[in-house]
Formats: sequence, C-alpha cells, structure tokens
Amino acid sequence: MCGIGGIINSGLGQDAVEQKLLAMQRCLQHRGPDDRGLFISPNGKTGLVNTRLAILDLSSAGHQPMASANGRYRIVLNGEIYNFQALRAELAAEGETFLSHSDTEVVLKMYERYGSDCVREFEGMFALAIWDEQEQVCFLARGPFGIKPLYYCETNHGFCFASELRTLLGTGLVPRRLSLAAVSGYLLFGAVPEPLTLVEDVRALPAGHYLIWRHGRCRLTKYWDLQFGDEPIPEAEAVELVRDALDESIRRHLVSDVPVGVFLSGGIDSTALVALASRHAGNKLRTFCISFDDPKFDEGNVAARTAQHFGAQHFDWRLDSTTARKLLANFLECSDQPSIDGFNTFCVSRLAHDAGLKVVLSGLGGDEVFGGYSSFRRVPQMVRWSCQLNPIWPLRIGAGEILQTRYSSPRMARLGCFLQEAPCTAAAYWCMRGIFTPDEVGLLLGRYGNKDEELAPQISFYVPSQPALEDEVSYLELTRYMRNQLLRDSDVMSMAWSLELRVPLVDRKFIETMQRIPAALRLAPGKKILLDAVPEIPAWVRERPKQGFMFPFKDWITGEWQDVFQRIETKSPVPLKSWYRRWCLLALDTFIQDNAIDTVPGAEAAKQLL
Repeated sequence: MCGIGGIINSGLGQDAVEQKLLAMQRCLQHRGPDDRGLFISPNGKTGLVNTRLAILDLSSAGHQPMASANGRYRIVLNGEIYNFQALRAELAAEGETFLSHSDTEVVLKMYERYGSDCVREFEGMFALAIWDEQEQVCFLARGPFGIKPLYYCETNHGFCFASELRTLLGTGLVPRRLSLAAVSGYLLFGAVPEPLTLVEDVRALPAGHYLIWRHGRCRLTKYWDLQFGDEPIPEAEAVELVRDALDESIRRHLVSDVPVGVFLSGGIDSTALVALASRHAGNKLRTFCISFDDPKFDEGNVAARTAQHFGAQHFDWRLDSTTARKLLANFLECSDQPSIDGFNTFCVSRLAHDAGLKVVLSGLGGDEVFGGYSSFRRVPQMVRWSCQLNPIWPLRIGAGEILQTRYSSPRMARLGCFLQEAPCTAAAYWCMRGIFTPDEVGLLLGRYGNKDEELAPQISFYVPSQPALEDEVSYLELTRYMRNQLLRDSDVMSMAWSLELRVPLVDRKFIETMQRIPAALRLAPGKKILLDAVPEIPAWVRERPKQGFMFPFKDWITGEWQDVFQRIETKSPVPLKSWYRRWCLLALDTFIQDNAIDTVPGAEAAKQLL
C-alpha cells in the first residue's frame, strides 16, 4: 500500500518540479511511512513520487518509483495485486527475470508486454501510474471497484495526479475553486459522486477505467463494468459457488509478509470472514471492534464471543461521547473529501494501528452483494407502486407536493419528491439514501456561490439495465453508496493510521462469480445464501436481528457535541432535524475552510460560519 503522485510535462524548471514533488511526498507520508522515492525525467519536466507502506517484499527491492530493466518505464503503484505470483510464473515461463518479489515489478513487466490491456489480468485493488520516457506517455489505471483512489488535473502547468485530493492542492498547481456540481451531488447523497470532486478542475479517475495522457491530451477508457445475470442455477450449486469463491478470495487477501487482522462486529459478513480466515491464517488472527455502553448500538459482547469461538485474539475499544469528541477534530482534518460516514473506520483503524498491525480485512461489500439493506425491498416496491399510479399521475404528483411541502420529516419530503418524478429505480434509490431534497439543495447552494438557480439538482440518473429491479438496487449500492462513500472513507481513514484495509467481498473475481447467481437466490432475505455457504457462523450471530455497525451519533450531537454543531444549525437556510444533515454540512464547511477553497465572489462563504 502506498501513496502515489506525479507531475507530467510541467512548464516549470527542474528545481521547481522537484519542490512540488517533495511537497506531494510530505502530503502522502501517512499513506507510506516505511519508504519514499522520487523520480525526475532527464528533461526535468516530469516526475513521480511514492510513499510506501511495506506489505509484500519488505526489502529495498520493492522501492518505488521502480524502473524497467531498460530504463524506458517508471511505475508507482498503490494497492495489492493478489494474483501477482501466478502472473509472475507465467512471465518467468516466457523468459522474464525478476529482481524482487514485489507485485509492482510484475505489473511493470505486464505493461511492457501487453500495454494497457494488462489491467484486465490484475486481481486486486490498485491505482497506478506508468511513465513511458521514450514515447512521453503517461498511463493511469484504477481497479474495477475503485477501492484505491486516484485523482488527476490538467492545468496550464501540465498534468498532475495523486492518491489524495489534498495532495494536488498542496502543489499549488491546482486552482482552489469549489465545484458547485460536486456540492450539489454531495448534498443530495452525502458523498461526492465520482468522477466529480469538490475542486472544480480535479477529477477522480473512475473505477474500472484507465487513462492515457499523450502530448497534452487525455483519453479515458472503461475496461470493466458490473452486469448481473439471470440464468437459472440450482440452489445447491449457487451455495457451493459462494463458498468456493469467498474462501478463495479470503485466501488471496491473506497474502502478506506482515500479520493480518480482521474488523469484527456482531454481523454476518465480518463473522464469515473470521470463520474462513481462521482456517487459513498462518498465525493467530487478531480481531478489532468498537463497543458502546448503549445496548442499542453495542455489538462488543457478540464480537468478543465470536472471536473466542474461532480462537482469535480480540481487541475492543469501549468508546464514549467524551473520548469520541476529542477525536472529531483529528477525524475532520484527516478527511480528504467530506461525507456523512467514516468516523467508525477512523476509530477502529486507530485501534488496529495501536495494536501494531499494518493490514486488516473488512466485511464491507456483503450488504451490497447479498441484499443486506432495506433498499433491496423498498426500492422495487416504490417503483412498482408508483408505476401503478401512472393512470392517475396528476393525483400522484399532487400527493407528492403535499408530502414535500407540508411535512417536516426529511424522509417524507424525499418521498414527496419521488412521487413527482417518473417512476425509476434511481429516484426511488435517492429517496432511500438521500440527505437533502433538490429544493433544499438549491437553497443551500446559495451559501456556496450558486446564484439565480444556475444549477438545478437532479435526483434521476442513468442506471444500466439489469435482469431485475433488485439487481439494479445492487448495482446502485455497489457503484454509488459503496464506491462514493464507504470505500472512499475506508481508504482515507485507514490510511490516516498507516493501515491497509482489504475487502475480500469486493474482489473482482468474487463479484464476477456472484453476478452469475440470479437475484432470487443471491438476494434472498436474511443473507440466506451466505449463511448456507458458511455454516461455521455460530447461532448467536445468524439468529441476531440485523443491526449494522452504527455509532450513537444522534445522542452525541444533541448532547455533549451540541456546541460543535450549533452554529451550523443556526445558519442553515433549511431545517437540520436529523444528525446526518448536521454532520453533512459540518464536514463540507470544514473542508472548505481547512483547504481555503474559493467560492464564487459574493457568496456567503461557508468558511465564515466556522
């Protein structure tokens, strides 16, 4: 795991380029405290940087930026390629020789042989850049699910990229202008939708894409996407597929030259990981959990019992409001882009870091793949009910207007908006996942520079056709909520503690197997297929009602944390009755202030509110 960055074809002098690259390194130090490297091209216009968290091949042979044998190519890689040993064996059989035991060298040799198509062969999580000195071409690529981030910007000073948005801002090459389109998306959903970022000229390289920069022009290519199937499969065969694919994925994700731990809650997904990982781990597993005094949120006792059952060494942090508040400022400082999530990962990552770990597994992705959210039931119901009301659409729209304008509940307001839209999965999904309504977003955008309704927020968007409405929900949960919020926050908050977080349930090979299983089996209530596939999950977990890894934010924000959020609430032009609305604005305003982001002149700048 690493932090990577680069400046391509800069119009600056070599000394200036070097200073910018060193600034990048400093910004990325937390992502890779074990080693750092810098490369500047012979003409002084291009450079790459890396900070390394050593996980595989702990020797200096894994140093980056890594050069090809002939010196033509230089690579920086963030992430892990889990099938690198198999790829290495294939290359060795064709006559390639290796100087290290790192996956980075394998990736570089694959690119030398196969060019951009090499990314189709990689199984893992990755964001990478390769500079071709001979052709003066830069190649960027990001894994299928976007587990590892990569941002880029084209400026008057050339092309630059980095693992974090703040790193690009730290170079001084990127104008600090706020993107109103990104703010709109953030306020609608609680996370910035890629490829947008909150900085106007910076884009996230979309998941499953690669980019080729050549002579000042960028060409973006999609190499992978998600598509579910509907071919009938016998239930017993489907259960076997889940078991074999998950077991294989966990084995791959345990490959490491340092110990690996597991984030363990009281839920099915993380318990399944511990159950299978305990069979393969060479050393005694270590598990980590955050617990609370409030039984409505506490899963500590269940997690501890599960850890003992599988012979793991368990670590629990009993977190209270006072301790959590002391962490809040540091958490906001570590946020690369704001969201309404991430604090839980920040806390449990600190626990693992303090125990001396560098690598952990997380059960993230299980709810999205196996239908663990209420959206899998409610979104299809909402679409079908709304379609049934089409013959009396004026009444449906009128009812929606009443719900939106006369009820104070944010949920009722979102339902009212949905009823005024044409029935579609995207609008129903927003109704379930949304934060503010489009009208509310319009009012809030005025604080950030949107005048005269220049930007009209939209809650409907394109969703590729899938065999069933439930598959469309799974697609949205994987490519919207998980990608834009959960994965992004998990990366940033684990890396804040120099911790590599791996997600076996968001593995390309695993997901491609799950795609084959029809929705009726894969999304059966209660994650039945996963429970059948992992019978080792104990009864006290499988028989528990779903709880989710939640923190008591409502109690904290209306109690001991109230003064932190009071100014946000008093200055807001819309009601902030729910905790997540207050959190949403606090995180956004903090980002704008801390990064000195410019809003449009004449706007009520959010940075003044703090």
